[in-house]
Amino acid sequence: MTKIEHKLYIDNVIRRVETARLRVSGHHIVKIVAVSKYSTSKDIESLYTIGQRAFGENKVQDLKAKSQELDEFPLEWHFIGNLQKNKINNLLDIDPTLFQALDSLDLAQELQKKLEAKDMTLDCLMQINSAKEESKHGFMPEDAKKAYLNIIEKCPNIKLRGVMSIGAHSEDTTIIKKSFETTYDIYKELPNATICSMGMSGDFELAIECGSNMVRLGSIMFNK
Repeated sequence: MTKIEHKLYIDNVIRRVETARLRVSGHHIVKIVAVSKYSTSKDIESLYTIGQRAFGENKVQDLKAKSQELDEFPLEWHFIGNLQKNKINNLLDIDPTLFQALDSLDLAQELQKKLEAKDMTLDCLMQINSAKEESKHGFMPEDAKKAYLNIIEKCPNIKLRGVMSIGAHSEDTTIIKKSFETTYDIYKELPNATICSMGMSGDFELAIECGSNMVRLGSIMFNK
């Protein structure tokens, strides 16, 4: 794909995001996080040249390597993967813009300890398992609000900015939509929450129409 073809291709993705957000409201803003986990630093650089700034990785070691390789660029790094406790310090050394997958009180407590020891804070999203699927991490919908308030109260170094969820693993649009609506309904009840991160390459338009204001787009952004 030539640079011009790539630009036209990405313009089309952005047009789809725009169309979906305008169905919600002209005031509804949606941020695209390009998920670069299967892509190279060169791929990231080529997206940067056409205006993309936020990138997501799901492995701490990959995030570290790519952020170091691309240190000269003013990129915004999001960690979107499941975080093991023994990798917390490694993640904090990178100091990402946003950790999108805070998925248990246990992890929150451990993260709080490490943040306090380093005298730093971290912006996070609480992950909700809105479809209640065993294959997914996150808080159950019925526990989410209480847990969110608990983290705010007991983990002052964790700065909760909102929620993240993955749409239901289904071919049925109605079921996927319901999972997004469940997350959005919780999001609306949370104090000072500003980010509702829902939607990936296969379902981002539906997620936006259900209220998402941040989408995590992988294959579609890198044409893979």
